[in-house]
Amino acid sequence: MSSEQQSNPPNMGNPVHLLAFGFGSGLSPKAPGTLGTLVGIPIYLAMQPLPLVYYLTITAVAFLIGIWLCEQTSRDLGVHDHGGIVWDEIVGYLVTMAFAPSGWFWLMIGFILFRFFDIVKPWPIRWVDQRVEGGFGIMVDDLIAGVFAAFCLVLLNQWEWF
Repeated sequence: MSSEQQSNPPNMGNPVHLLAFGFGSGLSPKAPGTLGTLVGIPIYLAMQPLPLVYYLTITAVAFLIGIWLCEQTSRDLGVHDHGGIVWDEIVGYLVTMAFAPSGWFWLMIGFILFRFFDIVKPWPIRWVDQRVEGGFGIMVDDLIAGVFAAFCLVLLNQWEWF
């Protein structure tokens, strides 16, 4: 749930803000969520060779850290879910790709599916986005969008459509 109210500027010298803003990608005046998701691609590529249990553990830790990062940054900025906070998009993309086949095609399909679910917010994503507050609220709607996108990737792969 992005807010349009006036906020304090982020401090990229603060490591909490730097991470929450996706290493600066969230500073983009246009489509910060999309740019934040793009930051997730090299992170995914670095994690892809790991055994699944390590991949899922790192993603879960990133989610838990994200609750705190997003909560703290929101408080510092004085606005809930500032549009530039994109750590949630990075983690959501990692969730999307957890069970994806290897290859650039799947990487791009995962990107498109995650952005679709994150932007359109079909039920229950929109319901959660509008009702759950704080750092957990910022993170959990993207977690659900990532699960939806991951499910679609698994189905596409199982049905051998591509």
